[in-house]
Amino acid sequence: MHLVCPSCGSTNRVPDESLRKELSCGTCAAPLMAAEPANLSDAALPKFIAKTELPVLVDFWAAWCGPCKAMAPVFAAAARQLPEVRFVKVDSDAAPVASARYNIRSIPTLVLFKGGAEVARLSGAVPAGQLMTWIQQHLRRGVA
Repeated sequence: MHLVCPSCGSTNRVPDESLRKELSCGTCAAPLMAAEPANLSDAALPKFIAKTELPVLVDFWAAWCGPCKAMAPVFAAAARQLPEVRFVKVDSDAAPVASARYNIRSIPTLVLFKGGAEVARLSGAVPAGQLMTWIQQHLRRGVA
């Protein structure tokens, strides 16, 4: 299994059976499987999506957005509950290239990737139960 470090961008090879353990990046020693969303930049996001073999759920948000602020604790709670999914936050104002590349037209927008490809998208703030159902629905389908 390959996992990209959210801190330094290095690709780490990890045995599948070690995914539930505390893992550190071989380059910078940062946690690879932190149970919280990672903040990524324009430059880091494409590699993280393409090289991380686990599903990646990206929250495109902005600091001035009320619904984004309401969604943040829901997204963080989902990250703690689903360690088999990598959760990432991208500030749309600080990362305009990523927002354009992934065709973000409203925020918050959640985009689920598997194998570097988008498999599902959800726009707008949603309650915790709805978010978990949406993620699990796409994971069960074998799509993600």
